[in-house]
Amino acid sequence: MPPTAAAAARDTQFNWEGKDKKGNKIRGKILAVSEQAARADLRRQNIVATKVSKNRQLFSSGGKITPGDIAIFSRQLATMLAAGIPLVQSFEIVGVGHEKPAMQKLILDIKQNIEGGSSLHESLKKHPLYFDDLYVNLVEAGEQAGALESLLDKVATYKEKTEALKKKIKKALFYPAAVLGVAVIVTLILLLFVIPQFESLFEGFGADLPAFTRMVIDLSEFVQKKGWLLGLVAGGAIFAFAYFKKRSAAMRHFLDRMSLKLPIIGPILVKAAIARYARTLSTMFSAGVPLVEAMESVAGATGNIVYEQAVLRMRDEVATGQRLQRAMENTGLFPNMVIQMIAVGEESGSLDAMSAKVADFYELEVDTAVDGLSSLLEPLIMAILGVLVGGLVIAMYLPIFKMGAVI
Repeated sequence: MPPTAAAAARDTQFNWEGKDKKGNKIRGKILAVSEQAARADLRRQNIVATKVSKNRQLFSSGGKITPGDIAIFSRQLATMLAAGIPLVQSFEIVGVGHEKPAMQKLILDIKQNIEGGSSLHESLKKHPLYFDDLYVNLVEAGEQAGALESLLDKVATYKEKTEALKKKIKKALFYPAAVLGVAVIVTLILLLFVIPQFESLFEGFGADLPAFTRMVIDLSEFVQKKGWLLGLVAGGAIFAFAYFKKRSAAMRHFLDRMSLKLPIIGPILVKAAIARYARTLSTMFSAGVPLVEAMESVAGATGNIVYEQAVLRMRDEVATGQRLQRAMENTGLFPNMVIQMIAVGEESGSLDAMSAKVADFYELEVDTAVDGLSSLLEPLIMAILGVLVGGLVIAMYLPIFKMGAVI
């Protein structure tokens, strides 16, 4: 049987139940060619199998694989290789034990490719949706240098830190978005269901309503009659925004450039981009990847097209003999402190260590800025919510106050 066929057969996962030598009931999972082979493997482990069946979960969608799953997988694999466990066996242990079926299938597919004769980086390259060029290049550098364990540890650390940074940015944006979303929903409920009740009450007054109250009632009537149109326009605008953002480089460049200039949020995004730049540069350079070659992966990891294009220009300058420090100065995007630390790293031959220090500093800066932003936005958003809801309530009670003043 060809090696690829054998590998494919061994990658069938079975759930089993049985008894050990003492008669205790136990259960677990096993990889085998067939049900008979699974039972034979269990017998060799002194387990009497009472039930063996294919793991059907592997063939379901099993949920979406997230970057966080890849970060955890990288750490598990690095830990097992550092403990001296062979590569194929490490994949089997991690794959069989993973709780997410989609992730199980991915890991076992990679294991199958390795058993078929492919190297680890070649096997990872077949899944670009989950393993980008940077990840593959680092693994390839580790294989070529004979230091796969240490390089995988660097990859795992890199993925963990980049995911932590992403979570901090999402944390900064989620809270205000969630509260404003609730404010919109509450306002719509008031306009659609509460204000019409007041309107019918005011019709019996036979007096002119205050201008503010009249304006709110007119707005309520418009939302009731043309609300579907507003929803359609809003949905169309969101769809068009998402469509052009995904397909138009000019649109992405405009949005990324504008996002860096936003008050409060902009400085956080700048710090995050610099942190990702420095972290990726440190990881790639410490892995022995040549600087010019590393810059392309560094560009893609910045997370902002403005910085991505700047790093690509830097790569071209470095390729012609320019120092990295000078290339960074020419972009006008990096603070002087970052440029000076990179210059020290270049002169002392410790570019990876100095880049790591820059990354640590800016990751801490992002963390501090996010905490400060949360403290700043909480009272501001509550004030906005109070003005929206309170304004509608006051508009409805103004006629009642007016009547009380007349009486």
